[in-house]
Amino acid sequence: MSPAAVFDRMAARYDELWTTTAIGRAQRNLVWREMDALFRPGERILDIGCGTGEDAEHFAARGVVVYATDASPAMVEVAQARGVAAVVLSAEDLATIGATFDGAISNFGTLNCVADLPAVASSLAGLVRPGGRVAICMLGRFCAWETLYYGVRLHWKKASRRWRGNRVPYQGIVVHYPNTAHFRAAFATDFELQRWTGIGLLVPPSYVKLPASLVGVLAACDRLLARLPLLRALADHRLFLLVRK
Repeated sequence: MSPAAVFDRMAARYDELWTTTAIGRAQRNLVWREMDALFRPGERILDIGCGTGEDAEHFAARGVVVYATDASPAMVEVAQARGVAAVVLSAEDLATIGATFDGAISNFGTLNCVADLPAVASSLAGLVRPGGRVAICMLGRFCAWETLYYGVRLHWKKASRRWRGNRVPYQGIVVHYPNTAHFRAAFATDFELQRWTGIGLLVPPSYVKLPASLVGVLAACDRLLARLPLLRALADHRLFLLVRK
């Protein structure tokens, strides 16, 4: 099954299952904390894998012009219903846009579903102006929460699924977990990786059920700890901040 088909089935409940949950909100706020300073009002950015349009709506409210794309028609329909200028387009087809942007974002694992990351990086280079900022949030190769959560339940296959790196089946789609070196190499020709940080170090993945008050405390700890070199690699996601050469 294609990623688009999987997310078509999830679109109606995606915000309920992720966006509006305490964990989803905490992780997204941690991402916005890093992204907000990258783009100024009036700049035009590309949102790759916009989902239901939460990020696009956030940046539009800050005066940034957002061109949002997603491979799932159902997700795009939800985004459009909330006023987001979204179109159906996969990450693999970015080169067909034929426009220039001041920057780009891709949040919460869209590019984990891409088999050829260097090809996407090359297409993105043709769209972002030199000096433009790009922020990409991907599922990491190792997640301490996931390993512990499934390990204590003796679900070894799930506990270690990210360690294999590439072509990991998940909910009917193939997910790739490139490490930081692989990500850097994929973008190295046209982009400089300035820094990266962990997203969801102490805030867990969405399938872990915790009280909202505890999630708030963990998010506060993440703001202090998730940038540290030895800890950021343990987080659920990795947020890479790049500049177009």
